[in-house]
Amino acid sequence: MSILSNKIDFVAVGTVAHANPNGDPLNGNMPRQTLDGYGEISDVALKRKIRNRLQDMGENIFVQSDDRNTDEFKSLRERANGNAIFSEELKKGKKASRELCAKIACEQWIDVRAFGQVFAFKGDALSLGIRGPVSIHPAFSIDTIDIDSIQITKSVNSESGKESKAADTMGMKHRVLFGAYKIKGSINVQLAEKTGFTENDAEKIKEAIKTLFVNDSSSARPDGSMEIVKLYWFKHNCKIGQYSSKKVHDSVQVQSSMDKRNPENIKVSIPTPLPDLEYEEYDGI
Repeated sequence: MSILSNKIDFVAVGTVAHANPNGDPLNGNMPRQTLDGYGEISDVALKRKIRNRLQDMGENIFVQSDDRNTDEFKSLRERANGNAIFSEELKKGKKASRELCAKIACEQWIDVRAFGQVFAFKGDALSLGIRGPVSIHPAFSIDTIDIDSIQITKSVNSESGKESKAADTMGMKHRVLFGAYKIKGSINVQLAEKTGFTENDAEKIKEAIKTLFVNDSSSARPDGSMEIVKLYWFKHNCKIGQYSSKKVHDSVQVQSSMDKRNPENIKVSIPTPLPDLEYEEYDGI
């Protein structure tokens, strides 16, 4: 498959209803929120979801979450050492070929090819950094969000020999009542050439974003509580792009009525398309 030759920008709009799209561990797992009240989904969380969807498609993923482990490796070091040629080259330390290590890693794992990766393990003399062509912004809600918090309790004791529930059985769950989030990103051709990121890889990233919340349910995000409404996929006619990514991203407008809790009132459009810039429009899944 041919290496990507034209810059790509993309914008997706996802909705959240009575769910926690991205909890903040430093704030009691409350939904992430800016100081002025807008909801936020971190770029790390979005990349995790893209990796999960690529993994669902049967792709090899280097940074796997523990609950989605599909091989016998229990750590990144083990997974890196699982490739004999890559492992032997890393062991050479400062004499290792960085180009060969990067080539092997990018060929082996699509998330390394797309997002890049730092290979730095305790005790190894070589630290290898790979820059990936796919960049993802943190997603922010179009309107300020309202957060609902409920108190929960377990119906049984964790330990035997107790007649009443322990004091630690109480807890809290937090959810966004409704929010529409704008997800933005780009794919850089110059970095794609270095990692071997192909046109076919770009199509897989596109499919992953269209289906971002498929197979992503949890107690904080029940099935059906989050969906991608629209995806706009812009393909420039040159390597560096006809327009800046900001202009492309800003061309997608998201509007909501005064009743911001009703997902039916979310309207996504490109009122003024940028001249000569081709794009594809998809409904999310």
